[in-house]
Amino acid sequence: MSSVVHVRRMAAEILGVGENRVWISPEHLKRVSNAISREEVRKLIDDGFIGIRPIKGTSRVRARHRALQRKKGRRKGPGSRKGPRVDKKGLWMSRVRALRKFLRRLRDRKLIEPKVYRKLYLMVKGGAFRSVSHLKLYLNERKLIRRV
Repeated sequence: MSSVVHVRRMAAEILGVGENRVWISPEHLKRVSNAISREEVRKLIDDGFIGIRPIKGTSRVRARHRALQRKKGRRKGPGSRKGPRVDKKGLWMSRVRALRKFLRRLRDRKLIEPKVYRKLYLMVKGGAFRSVSHLKLYLNERKLIRRV
């Protein structure tokens, strides 16, 4: 029976696959174990007593199910995410704080009038400006800022 091991090794080499993928017909084990040369092994392959098992692939069933769940909006919680994410509220808060700080500085240095400050403050609250540079552009275009 140990000679089947040698036959399997030879067949794997001939077929160009790993030893685990070599299939030997259980009905013809005696005949296969008698093979000694590579030529005899080739003949057994041609006769169909030795073959190649198909590759075991990775099943996509679980992946498809996961994709379907994600499509439904499941599995998207904070524990499923990788890397940094800035939530919309945090982004909004930091933007508004920066804009308000800038407006306060302008008002305190008397570069804008209190009425203009109030109007711009409410515009900031309404989300009219993307950034501090956008607010500066707005001020310069409308000549609302005093140059000292």
